[in-house]
Amino acid sequence: MGSGVGSQGIYDLRLGNSTLSPEFSLTPDPNPQSPEKEVAMVNKDNFPAIFERLKPLFAKYAAGLTIIADTSDNYCVDAPKSEKHPKGIFVGAVKINKNYVSYHLMPVYMFPDMLENLSDRLKKRMQGKSCFNFTQLDEELVTELAQLTDKSFERVRQEQLLQKT
Repeated sequence: MGSGVGSQGIYDLRLGNSTLSPEFSLTPDPNPQSPEKEVAMVNKDNFPAIFERLKPLFAKYAAGLTIIADTSDNYCVDAPKSEKHPKGIFVGAVKINKNYVSYHLMPVYMFPDMLENLSDRLKKRMQGKSCFNFTQLDEELVTELAQLTDKSFERVRQEQLLQKT
């Protein structure tokens, strides 16, 4: 037995006591049912439908891309190799993961100004700088993501990272 250090403080396994860091509180949440804190059970059975709804957002540009993966749970595309980028450039992917379906859109990482007018609802789906995670299908967010994807491909073409097909 020993001791461990976690993000909430120190716990000594031999003595069974702990020292909590000041930002950690054992005080109950005064509003435990607030929408921000409500956790819904994830229905993983919906993941294939979410994947199939998001995949065409990239697939419509397939003629100008190199398809790296195209399976029932992973669709990954790169910009073709070029003199400037001999290995190609990762453009994006849709992937079914354990707890969500991820949509990676690398142009928003390269050009973060593209995120300036993003809705708060879609921003809440962001993980990192270029990934959006979905656990349920929301057509309003899919429409917004489709528009962002279209703008992303146009921007990539303007920057001459991808030739217009």
